[in-house]
Amino acid sequence: MSERMLKFVSRDRETPTKRNPGERRRDFGEIYAKFADEKAKAQAARCSQCGVPFCQDHCPLGNDIPDWLKLVAEDRLEEAYAVSSATNNMPEICGRICPQDRLCEGSCVIEQSGHGTVTIGAVEQYITETAWEKGWVKPVRPARERAQSVGVIGAGPAGLAAAEELRRDGFQVKIYDRYDRTGGLLVYGIPNFKLDKSVVARRTEHLEKSGVQFVRNFDVGRDASLGELRAEHDAVLVATGVYKARDLACPGAGNAGVVAALDYLTASNRTGLGDAVAAYDSGELNAQGKNVVVIGGGDTAMDCVRTAVRQGAKSVTCLYRRDRKNMPGSARETANAEEEGVIFEWLAAPKAVKGDAAKAAGIRVARMELGAPDASGRRAPVEVDGGEFDLDADLVIKALGFEPEDHPEMFGAPDLKVTARGTLRVDPETLETSIPGVYAAGDIVRGASLVVWAIVDGRKAAAAIAGRLRATAETPIAAE
Repeated sequence: MSERMLKFVSRDRETPTKRNPGERRRDFGEIYAKFADEKAKAQAARCSQCGVPFCQDHCPLGNDIPDWLKLVAEDRLEEAYAVSSATNNMPEICGRICPQDRLCEGSCVIEQSGHGTVTIGAVEQYITETAWEKGWVKPVRPARERAQSVGVIGAGPAGLAAAEELRRDGFQVKIYDRYDRTGGLLVYGIPNFKLDKSVVARRTEHLEKSGVQFVRNFDVGRDASLGELRAEHDAVLVATGVYKARDLACPGAGNAGVVAALDYLTASNRTGLGDAVAAYDSGELNAQGKNVVVIGGGDTAMDCVRTAVRQGAKSVTCLYRRDRKNMPGSARETANAEEEGVIFEWLAAPKAVKGDAAKAAGIRVARMELGAPDASGRRAPVEVDGGEFDLDADLVIKALGFEPEDHPEMFGAPDLKVTARGTLRVDPETLETSIPGVYAAGDIVRGASLVVWAIVDGRKAAAAIAGRLRATAETPIAAE
């Protein structure tokens, strides 16, 4: 296999099969790698170039998918990269982790006609990997440097996308992040088998070469208040994401062996990055040899169950209180998990965690049914009388979603207004918060959502900030 093709091989080569958890199979990424060029062109050629591009309409970024598919089919890859990167700051990341089955690929007319979708995500990944290899991904070199600066709080996808757009316009950008590595949940919340951390590190290096400054291990509220950052910069963007885990509301929720999904995934990712993680080494955040129960139905729950399989769990069960049709996570991820041996208990909710403060000893589960619609319009799950059953559980992982932290308190900014959900209140057109010159983007505005939506918001905020700053007096620090 050539060096080029090797770059398409997943590092997670050993994935347990459903037939035998000890047996190993090659991931799709490795199989696709062998014929990357041929398969990408063949898939791109399948695009019907329909008059109404449903795939583009259902992409949050509005990516010009039909055009770059056509260019790939014609072997015009550099042009394809130019088109794909014009609307997306991280196509290689979206190509790997976007739930295409719910977005572009799910809307493909070929898929709708029953002939199987064009594998848009895989082709997008192929285009950008080729671009990196060929040197087509160039550092941003603005036509002129502007003296005005923007401080970005948070090095996740919204902050990174905004930073690149602002640098393109010549603004000085400094990103502050509480973690020791750049990427936020891209690094610590998404497993390596879905997104190799070298992909994120490469994007960070690209931004550094473009002139973006990073200040890591910086906690706003501890190291500086929001007001102090606002005084230092001409504008500030809050792109922190949402990290506060929703808790279980049942007896035994505080027992040993009951852990938050992000704590579990972070420990796994840090270990994979070579960090010493005491809670992983002790077994507290390690699924090896354990009966694992994951509670939740989103993509984070799928990341947890598939990570537990890879860690050598004795059994892995996912509890979701609604049925499969109503599961919010990717159907593709659910199918992958089932193939790997994960057991799904649909219409099931935790009633109590057995055990005590020293050790989890199983979980009592209530059988549910769907009743009348709740406030969101979805049919609310209702407990079925007499439907209780027990599951073995040494490790219970809460993957119930995330909520915002108290940013006004945390940032020392009582004038920072929030919504009833705790997200930051912004002008919907400009994403400016209640504090003039302070903007917000990503999950901290819309609630826990997709990476692609964070990129959308980052680009939108950057455009608003640039427009505001360009309209004010400024002194260029480099001639055009």
